[in-house]
Amino acid sequence: MSGSIPAPAALLIDTYSLFFRAHHALPAMNTKSGTPTSALYGFSSVLLKELREQRPYGVVFALDAPQKTFRHEMYAEYKGKRDAVPSALAAQFGRLRELIDAFGVPRFEVPGFEADDILATLAHGLRQRGEPALVLSGDRDLLQLAHGGVRVLFVGARGQTPVTYDEARVFQRFGVPPQRLPEFAALLGDASDNLPGTPGVGPTTAAKWLGAHGSIESLLAHTREVTPVRLRETLAARAAQILRNRKLATLRPDVPLPAGPQCGRLSSDGLLRVRSLFVELEFKSLLPRLDALGERLANAEA
Repeated sequence: MSGSIPAPAALLIDTYSLFFRAHHALPAMNTKSGTPTSALYGFSSVLLKELREQRPYGVVFALDAPQKTFRHEMYAEYKGKRDAVPSALAAQFGRLRELIDAFGVPRFEVPGFEADDILATLAHGLRQRGEPALVLSGDRDLLQLAHGGVRVLFVGARGQTPVTYDEARVFQRFGVPPQRLPEFAALLGDASDNLPGTPGVGPTTAAKWLGAHGSIESLLAHTREVTPVRLRETLAARAAQILRNRKLATLRPDVPLPAGPQCGRLSSDGLLRVRSLFVELEFKSLLPRLDALGERLANAEA
């Protein structure tokens, strides 16, 4: 089971995170004509599962724009060590957009920002209105959103059971609350984003420091008091790097989104469009699951 939430929530989907994970989790798949489909299949499978289990009242997709973001302007080496997109995966991007547009719910993609920032903005708005939200992602950066009625359903590697994080579970896992995860990452670094860590500082030390001092500013203002003593000079010397890391790791809740609905309800017409794509992509094993979802939706609409 992937966990549950107290009430139906808006499902905020980290599109590319799930898409990339699906590509790496499944063996190569192709249509009879040779078109690659493994990432599309895996993405669709995960999405159908969560639509069935979570029964969201609204759905929205967030995507990364192709342009560089404000983080690249701040730090040229941001995500600089990521591998190029495999050709078999790149060939599926167009179909991915067709698929998510077929659902007929909002899709947001804002130049200069990452999908993570869009999700943070959507989550912030829902939180402010007292509406529950569930973020579906395979990116741990999103765990900083797991508070105040917003939860994160983290999809791990293939074979791992998805885990639903709320504030208590984040603290249990990392030793800091969700709002402090950017500072936690600032101290440890993040290889996936190419953020350098503080030598000698591991998760236990980072959590202990943040628990004792409450913030990066307070920690850096009291470097002469931290233990172990051997890390005092290192911490002071890395202050600028740590502060920059925190800015890079902190998700923005103020992305300028277009006017209009920020999430949408699934419809029978949308699922029929998805079904046509599934037939074209030869996803025969997914059709019964999609049809069951459509039947449930039709009964609700009746």
